[in-house]
Amino acid sequence: MIKHIEDYFTKGCGRCKLYDTPQCKVFTWENELKMLRELVLSCEMNEEVKWGMPVYTVDGKNVVMVSAFKEYCSLSFFKGTLLKDPQGILITQTENSQSGRQIRFTSAEEINELMPVLRDYLAEAIEVEKSGAKVSFKKAEEFSVPEEFQHKLDDMPDLKAAFDALTPGRKKAYLLHFSGAKQAKTREERIVKFIPQILAGKGLYD
Repeated sequence: MIKHIEDYFTKGCGRCKLYDTPQCKVFTWENELKMLRELVLSCEMNEEVKWGMPVYTVDGKNVVMVSAFKEYCSLSFFKGTLLKDPQGILITQTENSQSGRQIRFTSAEEINELMPVLRDYLAEAIEVEKSGAKVSFKKAEEFSVPEEFQHKLDDMPDLKAAFDALTPGRKKAYLLHFSGAKQAKTREERIVKFIPQILAGKGLYD
């Protein structure tokens, strides 16, 4: 992944083989990303690289991220669920997303039209972060266990013991990852892949 912010806007995030090629998504949304970057920086936030992406912070705390996807580019608010969203433009990226919310764009014209609204949303996001407001996250035991994983836990006592011994954060990461697959076959493949890691007492990202 990239370490310098300019690399993202000129080459990409560096997380896939399309990095620094004409096919990289940053080139699809080059003008739009430039507009979003200028907008966020005008709100007096600091610009950093995290996870290979441009992240904008206040007092060291993450506020918003600028991202390029295949079908759109976006502003992703880390505590978007705490924003009022009077325009109804915030989108939950995945069904399991508890905190983050996106505003998606498919043209520079769309960004221009929304510019005053976007400034208001960014200002509110900054105030939310400065206020110290926290998102109330669900505990690991509140997440549903995919049927395919439950079968494994029932059939493999050592797997159940290892999973129960994991920290709440590691349990939640696995459950979100497994349930994030729409098809049963994909869920099963994900589960089988990570069984050795769970048995070793490691988390999804360890």
